[in-house]
Amino acid sequence: MCGIVGYIGHRDAYPVIINGLKRLEYRGYDSAGIALYDGTQIQLAKTKGKVVDLQERASKEITKKGTLGIGHTRWATHGVPNDVNSHPHYSNSGDLVIIHNGIIENYASVKKELINRGYTFKSDTDTEVLVNLIEEIKKEEGVKLGKAVQLALNEVVGAYAIAVFDKNKPDEIVVAKLGSPLAIGVGDNEFFVASDASPFIEFTNNAIYLEDEEMAIIRRGRDVKVRKIGNDKEVKPFIQELQLNIEQIEKGGYDHFMLKEIYEQPSVIKDTYRGRLLADKGIIKLGGLEEYIPKFVNADRIIIVACGTSWHAGLVAEYIFEDLARIPVEVEYASEFRYRNPIITEKDVVIAISQSGETADTLAAIKLAKQKGAFVYGICNVVGSTISRETHSGTYTHAGPEIGVASTKAFTTQITVLTMIALKLAKVKGTISKTDYMMYLRELEMIPAHVEAALKSNDDIEEIAKVFKDATNFLYLGRGYNFPVALEGALKLKEISYIHAEGYPAAEMKHGPIALIDEHMPVVVIAINSDHYGKVVSNIEEIKARKGKIIAVVTEGDTAVKELADYCMEVPKTPETLTPLVTTIPLQLLSYHIAVMLNKNVDQPRNLAKSVTVE
Repeated sequence: MCGIVGYIGHRDAYPVIINGLKRLEYRGYDSAGIALYDGTQIQLAKTKGKVVDLQERASKEITKKGTLGIGHTRWATHGVPNDVNSHPHYSNSGDLVIIHNGIIENYASVKKELINRGYTFKSDTDTEVLVNLIEEIKKEEGVKLGKAVQLALNEVVGAYAIAVFDKNKPDEIVVAKLGSPLAIGVGDNEFFVASDASPFIEFTNNAIYLEDEEMAIIRRGRDVKVRKIGNDKEVKPFIQELQLNIEQIEKGGYDHFMLKEIYEQPSVIKDTYRGRLLADKGIIKLGGLEEYIPKFVNADRIIIVACGTSWHAGLVAEYIFEDLARIPVEVEYASEFRYRNPIITEKDVVIAISQSGETADTLAAIKLAKQKGAFVYGICNVVGSTISRETHSGTYTHAGPEIGVASTKAFTTQITVLTMIALKLAKVKGTISKTDYMMYLRELEMIPAHVEAALKSNDDIEEIAKVFKDATNFLYLGRGYNFPVALEGALKLKEISYIHAEGYPAAEMKHGPIALIDEHMPVVVIAINSDHYGKVVSNIEEIKARKGKIIAVVTEGDTAVKELADYCMEVPKTPETLTPLVTTIPLQLLSYHIAVMLNKNVDQPRNLAKSVTVE
């Protein structure tokens, strides 16, 4: 889950790499490092902490000269976060320098063999083992760096995106990928390497995305050479034009990326259905779905695989698909699905959901499903990501870059896509009346306005946050479509404020969690007007009888819950099927304000990374 950046060209590499690392810091921020080469001397600076700490150290320790360089921001796997374990890592000779995102699973046995051959190690990382393995093969086989990297990678087990250079070859960087993302930016006589395109978007909009088990030799002034790691077969690289722009990856006046992304939801939901939802004509058209509708309609069931927030979006989709399209749905944690020998057949459709399109467990679940003959449909945000390439077909959410580690707009745009798919299938199957179908299309088109209205409660929610910022536990309750929203609300609070929170179906409160309730326990209840309204009111009464503090999400104009709740957060009236798109908004804001008041790093919460590309 680390971020890697590299540059070779005519510019000073230092500012390119430092700015690139800042944009990739969402991928990990335990430590950071940079290596620059001016053709004569390698300059290395690395430190525990964030990129700003690296800048401070670099200003004291290196001259920042060189037109070749690599940099790294780390999410620790092997070895605690400290200066020594930070990347880049040298080989024993000092000739080779490497950065690595991923895990080398058999590093211990390789390390033992290298120690027997006289190698010594300064760090506890698997990465230092890899760079010394490359050096040993290069020396033993008498081959060039590219061939040594290829041979070394055929001996290791695990996942990686690496960039490595040899000080004896000042015009070359070798990169390779398996299971971790890697993009090569192609400029005018210059090349960029990064975990995603954000570090180089102001320099070029042309990029090569390496496939798994591919490596590339990048030489100054020459074309990029791509080949397969396993069989040495040369591959013609496909240069893709990027749709990203620099404004999308800046804060735009907001204090945090998370807050910016919460407020972007009206526009990005509209972008998600733009050109796909034509409510006045009764049309939903999803390019990736059209030719595969028979796969869905004739499926025995749909299996949704995802992790974290995307899993919660999948739970919402379960309600929508079964209610509207009458197709059985199972929602699985991708991390468990891949290990429990699931029963999958050719009559199943698997929907894989991931914001980044690089989630390791979800990718493994996709491969398993394909091996068993299922049709696999991807829903992700990042164009050109691995999931978009590994699935049979799919739909992009078009949410734009999501930099904040705690996902917000990804959740609502994923639900938007899933709702459109369900409505399309319901119409084809005839499981929805024309009247209801047209109603849902019109209401879905109104969701951006409803989200905009929900955001206007921000100041009131901030006042609620002041009251509960010092609570040590929260309970979140919801029923039906809003049970997954309760789970998502609890996750947001945990992620960024470090306050323990749990989400439950409201009816399950009596089966255990009610024992926790006292005058110190805030309980967030999603109590919108729905078929479950009376039941939820009863749940609130039960909490009040035990002196619990009620924070309720209610429909505008509500009176019954307002009389019972200590605090209320209003959302516009919306058909129950679509309510998760609006009820999640106040929960996002509540979590955000509590975390800010507790002086937490909202965009980079401890121990987390945005894209989980390791198992």
